[in-house]
Amino acid sequence: MWEAILSVYPRHVTVNADNQVYFQQLLSGRDFAVGDPLAQQMVNFVYLIGDRSTGECMVIDPAYAVDDLVNFANNDGMKITGALATHYHPDHIGGSMMNYRIEGITRLLEHGSIGIHVNKEEAPWVLRTTGVSETDLVSHEAGDIVKVGNIDITLVHTPGHTPGSQCFLVNGCLISGDTLFLDGCGRTDLPGSDPEMMYESLQTLNSLPSTTIIYPGHQYSQPAHESLAQVQQHNFVLKPMSKDQWTTIFAG
Repeated sequence: MWEAILSVYPRHVTVNADNQVYFQQLLSGRDFAVGDPLAQQMVNFVYLIGDRSTGECMVIDPAYAVDDLVNFANNDGMKITGALATHYHPDHIGGSMMNYRIEGITRLLEHGSIGIHVNKEEAPWVLRTTGVSETDLVSHEAGDIVKVGNIDITLVHTPGHTPGSQCFLVNGCLISGDTLFLDGCGRTDLPGSDPEMMYESLQTLNSLPSTTIIYPGHQYSQPAHESLAQVQQHNFVLKPMSKDQWTTIFAG
């Protein structure tokens, strides 16, 4: 099934809604980490967001083939000056997974000392998963704004998949990580997961403007991105239901 989906997916998506905003959506195993079987299997999206006027950009969820991501940005005349992590899982920030070592933010820090921006609730999990130093992390509260050049990125705390899962709002776009996919949402049966918190987080995202463009953490459906209005039409996790109904489904 995934081969059919990926065969129609473009090499990468460039968003040019604002000439100042640099925005790249890159698919692991296709746009970078080519030939890496785990990257191909996991179909993670990585994002580069920056300010064209200053040449600075942030990378979101760098896990596989970090050198490829650095080179991609450099070839676009951009320099990675920081990283944003949606959550602690190794396919998003590196670490051990299925007896496979993913280089992630550990490798990124070898390119230079930059801040790895995480929600404060996620920081202990990131440290355990990656082995980086506490001084490498920049811990945030919900609603904090991270600036890259003159571009504001708003951090939206969305616990549920993990305690400190966060999404990123910029220029009418939401990078939703594993909180919200175009179809479905992140698992709630993993260490640190909480079905009731996931319900509340999805209500928060469901209340965003319907024109918000959703950019998920994985290529689990054919479109690379959709408006929230489109996602609401077909994604059952955003359909009206009570918390009791939700927990019956997602907490067993």
